[in-house]
Amino acid sequence: MAQFPAALNLKEDDVQKMLATQAHIGTKNLEPAMERYVFKRRADGLHIINLQKTWEKLVLAARVIAAIENPADICVISARPYGQRAVFKFAKYIGAHPVVGRFTPGTFTNQIQEKFMEPRLLILTDPRVDHQPLKESSFVNIPTIAFTNTDSPMRHVDIAIPCNNKGKHAIGLMWWMLSREVLYLKNKIPRGAPWDVMVDLFFYRDPTEEEKEGEENAPADNATSWGPTGQATWDDTTGGDWGAPAQPEGAQWDGSSVPTGSSWDQGEPKAQ
Repeated sequence: MAQFPAALNLKEDDVQKMLATQAHIGTKNLEPAMERYVFKRRADGLHIINLQKTWEKLVLAARVIAAIENPADICVISARPYGQRAVFKFAKYIGAHPVVGRFTPGTFTNQIQEKFMEPRLLILTDPRVDHQPLKESSFVNIPTIAFTNTDSPMRHVDIAIPCNNKGKHAIGLMWWMLSREVLYLKNKIPRGAPWDVMVDLFFYRDPTEEEKEGEENAPADNATSWGPTGQATWDDTTGGDWGAPAQPEGAQWDGSSVPTGSSWDQGEPKAQ
């Protein structure tokens, strides 16, 4: 086990965040290269990741990222939807170049391509899903950092950060902790001081859930709420004027009288 200075040791608050987001829960499958990061196997077959080793690899990855002089030379990738929001936030605070969604083949190898780039460092959310950029990075010798689960392939991965990369809260937390550690090393925020950016900003949010929340929080609209006051009214005394003042409560039309000036008592309308 690596010996870190007291300032770099894993804090209890960070451990609680990892446990709350289930960042230590692996899968039932285990890659031989990931066996060193597994603490034990539960009765239901799921492997438990050693959080101390997760923190050690995260600090190592942060030191590599902080050593890059130009942050724009760092390429962060996530084809998995759960990690796309976190990738954008990481790129915003660190200054890296984000690539989300489908990765265009040849981005690192085909120089005549419009989106061709030559990054100095590659950070992946999931080596299995982001296999195309991982393979191309091996062709052009780009060092690679990846968040890996117990069943993730380790081929062409230089620094693996063992964690649950399939949970939307777990992967958001890991990107948030990596961003915070890089800012600590660059002295952008003082060591030991809490980061004013909430971890919730790195979490994936389902668009359908946001629409449902908006509908639930929106006030109930009346079927005739077209006026500026939120409810259109029908005025019988002015010949049917929408938006006019409403009648007093309890007033009802008994059909015995027709308002003066209304077209109801004039038979068929005349052609103009």
